[in-house]
Amino acid sequence: MKTVYSDAHRGHAGAKEMHLGKLVPIHEMPSRIDMILARLAESDHRELVAPKSFSFEALTRLHSVDYVTFLSEAWDLWSANSDAPYALPYTSVAPGMRLKVPETIDGKLSRYAFDLAAPFVAGTWDAIKASAEVALTGQEMVAGGEGAVFSLCRPPGHHAMADQSGGYCYLNNAAIAAQAFLDGGAGRVALVDVDYHHGNGSQSLFYDRDDVLFVSLHADPAQEYPHFLGYGDETGEGPGEGFNLNLPMAWGTAWDGYGAALDQGLARIADFGPDVVVISLGVDTFKEDPISRFKLEHEDYLRIGEAIAGLKRPTHFVMEGGYAVEAIGINTVNLLDGFAGSS
Repeated sequence: MKTVYSDAHRGHAGAKEMHLGKLVPIHEMPSRIDMILARLAESDHRELVAPKSFSFEALTRLHSVDYVTFLSEAWDLWSANSDAPYALPYTSVAPGMRLKVPETIDGKLSRYAFDLAAPFVAGTWDAIKASAEVALTGQEMVAGGEGAVFSLCRPPGHHAMADQSGGYCYLNNAAIAAQAFLDGGAGRVALVDVDYHHGNGSQSLFYDRDDVLFVSLHADPAQEYPHFLGYGDETGEGPGEGFNLNLPMAWGTAWDGYGAALDQGLARIADFGPDVVVISLGVDTFKEDPISRFKLEHEDYLRIGEAIAGLKRPTHFVMEGGYAVEAIGINTVNLLDGFAGSS
């Protein structure tokens, strides 16, 4: 399996986030990707492909033009008004407030974010754009006949909504790839999210549509971030009714519970009969992840890959979360190995 990768992600480094009431170095760091690259170099997925360049319009099929424009300009606006080394919002839009776009950078940061976990530094926009291009390049490769491709995206994307960032995410790479498959002629796409956290952005982007089936295995939002989407009774609306399947699980879930949920999700996908499958590949379900509370072991990722291969569909893997840095390469490549060994 080929891996699409860009070194531009390294510019998105040195920022901080709020975690457990403290301002700390952000968990979503460049070393995550270094560990995956090191493991890939020892695997059958070592062939790296550089991403192509894509137009601004390719980034706005699901995201608003105003939002993507803001992402591209945010650091310049910030640095013109502050000498602080990273930019964070200090408020957010609450129900009952107006979705106005303020004139100041502080206001814009607050309008276009739903939390404090998507900061900007000098290299953030270049990393955002490259990450989306990594996903779009992988999509083109699968559409062109590759049976499976791994897009090693950073920053991740599944929390990003049409016009808001959050949860380390700015552009929704997997959703952008799913839309590109449809634009290229696919009739049905399954978007499967195996990250520990619910892909609230992906759900919101496709919630009223029947051409994308969104299936998410994640921690119960009653206990875990993002809290306000991801419940089991969210099944879609309008034409999308029945095309959104959330499989929330309690803290402490290990393979027995996770494997059962995976079987349920994959059975729904098989019934849907997609032309292609996009996987939001998060490995923060690992038992030693510092910000997560599932209990999967290294070998469980082989099982996940094997199960996904059982769908027997062209498959595009798009990297999301995973913050146990020393283990992220092992778990990511185990999943890819499990898939490749069974497909």
